[in-house]
Amino acid sequence: MEEKKQIYVGGQAVIEGVMMRGPKHLATAIRRKDGSVEVWKKPFETVTAKVKFYGMPIIRGFVSLIEMLKIGLETLTFSASRYELDLAEEEKSKPKSARREKMEEYLTFAVAFAIAFMLFGLLPYKISDWMNLSKTDFYFNLFAGVIRIVFFVLYIWIISKLKDINRIFRYHGAEHKNVNAYEHDTPLQVPEIQKWTTLHPRCGTSFMFFVLLTAILVFSIVDTLVSLLILKKPVPVFLRLGYHILMLPLISGISYEVLRFSGRNLKHPLVKVMTVPGMALQRITTQPPDDQMVETALIAMKASLDMDVSEYNINWIEK
Repeated sequence: MEEKKQIYVGGQAVIEGVMMRGPKHLATAIRRKDGSVEVWKKPFETVTAKVKFYGMPIIRGFVSLIEMLKIGLETLTFSASRYELDLAEEEKSKPKSARREKMEEYLTFAVAFAIAFMLFGLLPYKISDWMNLSKTDFYFNLFAGVIRIVFFVLYIWIISKLKDINRIFRYHGAEHKNVNAYEHDTPLQVPEIQKWTTLHPRCGTSFMFFVLLTAILVFSIVDTLVSLLILKKPVPVFLRLGYHILMLPLISGISYEVLRFSGRNLKHPLVKVMTVPGMALQRITTQPPDDQMVETALIAMKASLDMDVSEYNINWIEK
């Protein structure tokens, strides 16, 4: 029974709320400025269950990643639209037009992509090249991988100091507390849920760490084969970067399988060691939530699992 719960409940923090994914529904609960809670619920069935090919090992990891990115973007956009209504009320102004929202959304993604490409793509490789490590593929990728991890941790730590991001990280903590309580059959009441930790081994933060570590190993093997068997010389930086980007689906697929294995074997000594880096990073990406945040996550979780939520004052949003 516990394993079933581990498979079927999970989610992510959004702006002033939490999205939860159950076996048949997605539910996003948003806490408005006046204290009320709005819930958007819709049916959901993962494509990995509907299409046999997409459910195959490795492939399902990349497909699930794309699927969750799409869902994450959709729910973040929804939460932002509700948050902007509160801002508009405070400023006594009209909400932004749909066209302006789209323009700002595209600009944000463009800037975010550029920063991610520089920090986690180009810069680690250029620094490794400047250190004259291109002749040894393993040391090149090890050094670049370590730099990538350092940049990732620093980036997370810096943005965690921003007030708005810190609130999202607190909702992230609320999400984890609820999932922990549910998986351990704890009474689903705020005081009981608050007793649980904000850390969880199946978190997306742990997945990102597995991606970074898996990349070091896989890139080292592939680069060695390319340099020895194909080019007969060290791989140029931009060629290396190019096919490494093309290999990201493979890296994410392997990382997903590792995370899936660890989620089902949490008591195994090797798994405990594997989850240490991701759990440590969650001390930044999850923060202690207040009772309202825990209640908001609880409403989202119950709604996603088709549990009774009639005791809460909920405004249902139709889209």
